[in-house]
Amino acid sequence: MGRDILLSIRGLRIDGRSGDAWHPIVKGVDLTLHRGEVLGLIGESGAGKSTLGLAAMGFARDGCRISGGTINFDGIDLCTAPEAIRRGLRGKRIAYVAQSAAASFNPAHRLIDQYCEAPVVHGVMPREKAEGDAVDLYRRMRLPNPEDIGFRYPHQVSGGQLQRAMTAMAMACRPDLIIFDEPTTALDVMTQIEVLAAIRDIVRQSGTAAIYITHDLAVVAQMADRIKVLLRGDEVEEADTRSMLAAPRQAYTRSLWAVRSFARPEQPPGRGTPVVSVRNVTAGYGAVDVLKNVSFDIHARRTVAVVGESGSGKSTAARVIAGLLPPRKGQVLMGGKTLPPGFRARSRDELRQCQMIYQMADTALNPKLRLRELIGRPAEMYLGLTGTALEARIRDLLALIELEPDTYIDRLPSELSGGQKQRIGIARALAAEPQLIICDEVTSALDQIVQEDILKLLDRLQGELNLAYMFITHDLATVKSIADEVVVMQQGAVVEHGPKAALFAFPRQDYTRLLLSSVPEMDPDWLNRLLAARGEDA
Repeated sequence: MGRDILLSIRGLRIDGRSGDAWHPIVKGVDLTLHRGEVLGLIGESGAGKSTLGLAAMGFARDGCRISGGTINFDGIDLCTAPEAIRRGLRGKRIAYVAQSAAASFNPAHRLIDQYCEAPVVHGVMPREKAEGDAVDLYRRMRLPNPEDIGFRYPHQVSGGQLQRAMTAMAMACRPDLIIFDEPTTALDVMTQIEVLAAIRDIVRQSGTAAIYITHDLAVVAQMADRIKVLLRGDEVEEADTRSMLAAPRQAYTRSLWAVRSFARPEQPPGRGTPVVSVRNVTAGYGAVDVLKNVSFDIHARRTVAVVGESGSGKSTAARVIAGLLPPRKGQVLMGGKTLPPGFRARSRDELRQCQMIYQMADTALNPKLRLRELIGRPAEMYLGLTGTALEARIRDLLALIELEPDTYIDRLPSELSGGQKQRIGIARALAAEPQLIICDEVTSALDQIVQEDILKLLDRLQGELNLAYMFITHDLATVKSIADEVVVMQQGAVVEHGPKAALFAFPRQDYTRLLLSSVPEMDPDWLNRLLAARGEDA
């Protein structure tokens, strides 16, 4: 590890605006980063991790201000430097990899055009050379068809591929520092390994320093040389990774290290008519079949987890059930009755019976609507509630998701934490009084403490309201916590399906065993051992 100091932050204070008042978000934090070093920033939602990471670029998001301290990047004071100097550094010497690649790319431009923008604008290399460099980095990031993938639009590649394309884009100018903000949170375990290995290799080969922000402790164990723990804007402790993992000094850090404790009681097998049946469904986009003869049932009070790597067809199956993608073959039944293939042909009551909770609450909630409108609209549309009856229903739903109605009913989404936003997504789905809720990666963007709260809430609501859940996830720890049955998908087909306990204890298929072996462990040597066992470079 290089010992020259690249980034030095001292006594940093950052405030956030709430109405006309300012309140502290980061409270006098120090940070030192050497060239070629990777520092892991961990802590629960609201700890100030992303705010601190952005401050390393001399940037404060809207509604925030740097109110004290110093940020020194390679001899440049980013707090006092003119904006032109800071803009010249961003993208060229300091790069940022966001958590949600899908929300960060411009959907109207091809990947290679967006890759080439920074090196051309900053004068690092001409367009022709940048295109060749993009292909080289796509290959190093283990993207398929590296010569051609850059000529696709963001919606034409998978989430894991898009995240790797964003990492390559961040490396385009060979920056001195990259801030990785939860870059693998939304990825399945198979893709996560590829991305982690590619990020680690490219950072090491280029001698780039990095700040790696995450709530996944097993991931940070593979990536970081040192770990800093934050809590509500304060530093809790900092140490080299092996020391921190072996013997955390503070009780809060030890609580983060604790394995998730929640596990819902095993539910009895489903009997009678399933809430939803997927029967021999084949579906796809254009001439390509994404789902291939897929079948499974979900009964009331049961949770069926659908797992598989990126592009396996999990979300496509959900789109077919919801009527957003009519199948080419097969059918979907709700309560034993065949549903029309497309949502436009379904009755209002058929639409009401299936609702969705989305992965990214930030983008799923209209930022201009208050919570009473967000929750009230489906209750008004599907149940015909108005006036005092609608008001009472909104308040009941807020209480049901454990948010005080008088406190929250007139708030905007921007006034909520990540966990609170996801609770609103749950309330909005419940407002229609559905029989089936499709949960699409609903905990992947949340820290482990908030994840457990959401899983407990979903479990309680299922029991109280007799709900069926289709739980799409890449997090096998979540599957262990909440699922009754597991459907394993690969390349559009169901390769294994059975009760959770049996599938985890005795997986029959090689692919299932590969998935289970790909769950990161709290051991800094885990990724090296896994890659070596698979015959890949560690």
